[in-house]
Amino acid sequence: MAETADDIRAAQRLRYDVFVEELGGQGDMVDHDARLERDEFDPFFDHMMLLDEDREGGLDDKIIGVYRLLRDDQMPKVGKYYTENEYDLTVLKEGGRKLLELGRSCLHKDYRGGAAMYVLWNGLAEYVAKHGIDILFGTASFHGTDIDALSAPLSLLHHRHLAPEDLRVRARKEHFQNMNLHAEVDIDRRKAMLAVPALIKGYLRLGGYVGEGAYVDHAFNTTDVCLVMDTERLNATQRSIYTRGA
Repeated sequence: MAETADDIRAAQRLRYDVFVEELGGQGDMVDHDARLERDEFDPFFDHMMLLDEDREGGLDDKIIGVYRLLRDDQMPKVGKYYTENEYDLTVLKEGGRKLLELGRSCLHKDYRGGAAMYVLWNGLAEYVAKHGIDILFGTASFHGTDIDALSAPLSLLHHRHLAPEDLRVRARKEHFQNMNLHAEVDIDRRKAMLAVPALIKGYLRLGGYVGEGAYVDHAFNTTDVCLVMDTERLNATQRSIYTRGA
């Protein structure tokens, strides 16, 4: 866990590499000179960092993965969750269960497709157990804002992975993007699932759901969906993956 300002800056530098340089994102507080992707929420969140101690150099070189975490007992200091910029979270906030918002998850490009994400999830599982978290949620992104190009995977998520009513957050009405763009019978499921980003597929394998509607984020050049996971609903296999090493 980040403990110092230098730790947080290192996390923000990796975020810059991924979200700004790779994906073309922007933001009011992005610092191109210092190569930092940051926002006004950062001081209030916990920042989980994955390091490869075998890499040469300092912290900036060793950090290969990050997660930004906000518990419901921390949220009042901010006044709202980051996700509330895009989604109505009333159904979660009024559910009486302990919440954890996940965000800014990214991996160094050299560590994708291997064990790094699972190692980061192991750390997340320890954090969830330590704080007694019931519900995990946060946005995850498709690259690009062309809804026609994303219509098949978005429709597949809507038909196959829509959250149950008690967890079904909804994109805010002022920018609600319908995800029900094709009838399920008309979707090439294999092709559509191949177009779903690995992070989203990972959450689905762990028993996660998506909220209703998407959000087109032109500033970050992404199309976002809201993922929700109820830790009590994980089946035995999914739970063993999620808590391995915790």
